[in-house]
Amino acid sequence: MKRKLIITTLLSLLISGPAMVAQENGKELSLTLKEAQDYAMQNNKMVKSAKLTVEGSQSDVWTTIASGLPQVSASAGFTDNFKLGVIFLTMNDVPTTIQMGSTYSVPMNVQVSLPLFNAPYYIGIETVKLAQKLAASNLQNTEIDNRQSVASAYYLILVSEESLRILKDNLANLNETLKSTKAMFNTGMAEASDVDQMASNVTMVENSFSNLQNTIEVNYNLLRFLLGVKADTKITLTETLDNLVKDINVQTLLSQNFNPANNIQYDLMDKQVQMSALNLKAQKAKVLPMLSSVYAAQRAGMGNKLSDMLWFSSSYFGAQLSIPIFASGQRYSNIQKAKIDLQKAMNTKEMVSDQLSMQEKQLKFNLQNANLQYISQKGNVEVSKRVYSSMENKFRQGMASSLELTQSNQFYLQAENNYISSLLNLLQTKLSLDKLVNNLQ
Repeated sequence: MKRKLIITTLLSLLISGPAMVAQENGKELSLTLKEAQDYAMQNNKMVKSAKLTVEGSQSDVWTTIASGLPQVSASAGFTDNFKLGVIFLTMNDVPTTIQMGSTYSVPMNVQVSLPLFNAPYYIGIETVKLAQKLAASNLQNTEIDNRQSVASAYYLILVSEESLRILKDNLANLNETLKSTKAMFNTGMAEASDVDQMASNVTMVENSFSNLQNTIEVNYNLLRFLLGVKADTKITLTETLDNLVKDINVQTLLSQNFNPANNIQYDLMDKQVQMSALNLKAQKAKVLPMLSSVYAAQRAGMGNKLSDMLWFSSSYFGAQLSIPIFASGQRYSNIQKAKIDLQKAMNTKEMVSDQLSMQEKQLKFNLQNANLQYISQKGNVEVSKRVYSSMENKFRQGMASSLELTQSNQFYLQAENNYISSLLNLLQTKLSLDKLVNNLQ
């Protein structure tokens, strides 16, 4: 196990560089976003199940093909009639008994059957081959969904950790302010209510800090589940929010062309239309005749001694033609239903195409708006931070009340929260657009 993991780690390092590290003893993973997505493609349980489905569909193809190839069967038997049956006869008014059969019999048989014409068989081969392609598309869809989920969890952790850093800095600053407020109170420059107010502010931020720590651990557990690793695996994210945001070229994303046919949902729906068309062909094929053939050879041995057997051989060839004539309208009804199902599938395919086109326009609008909101909220953070610093200085000089400082701190934290939310929204919107235009493979 350990040797296998070391080999896997060395191979991954050779392929993707030094960014991803996996150690069995420490149970640690250090991952960039892309490495986290690639790791999930190999270890996520849902992806593994989808891959097994693809492998199973490959077996189904050969199973269907083999059913129309020559089928050979052989049988052999041995019978020891240790007490032969007799019949009673009267010959010339003299009763007598005669033994029937022989003590030993050894029958052997070989039979070969082959369908010569079976239209549903040929359509069945097309159907299982299409089912194999459909399974491969479902695997691709599962992988894309998983990549999106991993990226979303990755973003959420980074954003939460950034919020935790902001709260940590703010808490340290509030503790310093509380300390100075107590000193001012001891010298008579501040009131007891000012100390209580600052202590309340510290407690409030401490509670938020503790809750956010728990939330981060929940997010890490979600990422562990998506990666397919154990709950005690330590994960370190090596990407930074600044680098992720710098990689977003809004104008390039807005100017890219979109073809619904490249979307995996459209591809899945297109294969469903093909499946419905094959079902229609299969229903029509049931009105065609079927022709099959069989060849058999037998050899049987009979005798009262195994060393002195009489052998007899026989063989035959046969063909069978089956012609559907009348089924009280059942086949016609099945054909009509298959036609309706095909038309429904085609309508759904057109609807999916329209929905994807509208979704593309909406996501581009959302991306543009998210970028503007991000820029705006980033500027608001700088302004609210300056206001808070100014109010803090005024408070220490006795020119502002503790209530005013508290409000200023709340405005600052709200600005930081709005900035973090806008940053996450920008990343998530870009992620949704990448999934739509099939850029997550």
